[in-house]
Amino acid sequence: MTAASAPDRPWWLYLLECSGGSLYAGISPDPQQRYRLHAAGRGARYTRANPPQRLLAICAYPSRSAASVAEHWLKQQPREAKLAWAASHPYAGGAGECEAHSAAVISRSSSARRRVPRPA
Repeated sequence: MTAASAPDRPWWLYLLECSGGSLYAGISPDPQQRYRLHAAGRGARYTRANPPQRLLAICAYPSRSAASVAEHWLKQQPREAKLAWAASHPYAGGAGECEAHSAAVISRSSSARRRVPRPA
């Protein structure tokens, strides 16, 4: 097991502000390093075309799967909701915990899955 995937090391959901004011959400065990990769043009395809301007927000999760659930949730939100999330989880150069939000997202996701009706 690598240090990045060690069970005692959290995974982070991060939100970037990219060129043109667009937003990009992702997960990583080291969001500062991942930001540097995005900024160097070696991150996601989206951030190669729309370079990040700054790291807006980060939030810790106990596992990669929990961070993935939260990432999916965040990506489904409208821009205003993403900015509100960022305001409540600001990146200030350090790593802050946000366990209440983490637990709420995971709980909502696992217990209240929406069923989409299939076309007839």
